[in-house]
Amino acid sequence: MNSSASPPLALIFGPFDPTGADGLPADAVTCANLGCHGLAAVTALTVQDTAGLEEVHPVSAELLDDQARCLLEDMPVQAIKIGGLYSTETASVAAQIAADYSQVPLVLHLGLRGPAGDDVSEQDDADDLLAATLELLLPQAQLVVVEHLRLAQWQADGSIDIGGSPSPAHALLAGGAQWALVLGAPMRPGHRENLLLGPDGRTQAWPWQALPERNSDTGGLVAAAATALLARGLDIPRAAELALQHAAQAIAAAFLPGMGKRIANRVGTRG
Repeated sequence: MNSSASPPLALIFGPFDPTGADGLPADAVTCANLGCHGLAAVTALTVQDTAGLEEVHPVSAELLDDQARCLLEDMPVQAIKIGGLYSTETASVAAQIAADYSQVPLVLHLGLRGPAGDDVSEQDDADDLLAATLELLLPQAQLVVVEHLRLAQWQADGSIDIGGSPSPAHALLAGGAQWALVLGAPMRPGHRENLLLGPDGRTQAWPWQALPERNSDTGGLVAAAATALLARGLDIPRAAELALQHAAQAIAAAFLPGMGKRIANRVGTRG
């Protein structure tokens, strides 16, 4: 019996979102539609519906380490996506794994800083997690994906120090990332673009459109698509371009299955 050729393998670090709107279930579909097989290292289990997030149950750093290394020691992974970390300990574990497999392209999605909370200690934990992510993971990322509004918020509250960089996006490169893809970056008054910044001042921009009402952020979708495309061997500028196209198609076909936000329709969407 003939066995078919193995598709490229992409390892995704992220939470299990039971709605399939984001996180591991969604990223697995994205990988499949772009010709990859997705592997998963679960960072947390969540309780949520389309209206909102109710509970987050992070996994321990030890369990995350065991999950990822078990997969990496068994199969040849072609690209890694890291997003949805919930503690400085798991950020440290993910960074060490990335260092041990530095030959594998790493896509870092900078999203929420972990579970939101009104308690001061919870906010301090979230700040520490972002600081650890920027210090330990950003310098290892071949590509970092982030929404501009999030970057601007972090700059405003002092979480990111742009130093002598001309913008928060450029500060990501100064922090060690090879490439940065910023979604919805302001280029001139009233005009935004998806901006890719790279080494030696290389830039590329694509039109950005505001999300339809009741849609979620697109950063996780774009990052997962870029990871799958890098696993297939594309270079970063081409992977970023096709990932944005893939996300735009999925969002254009978004559906409203519940009482909350729309879900990007990844089914049948290809790059």
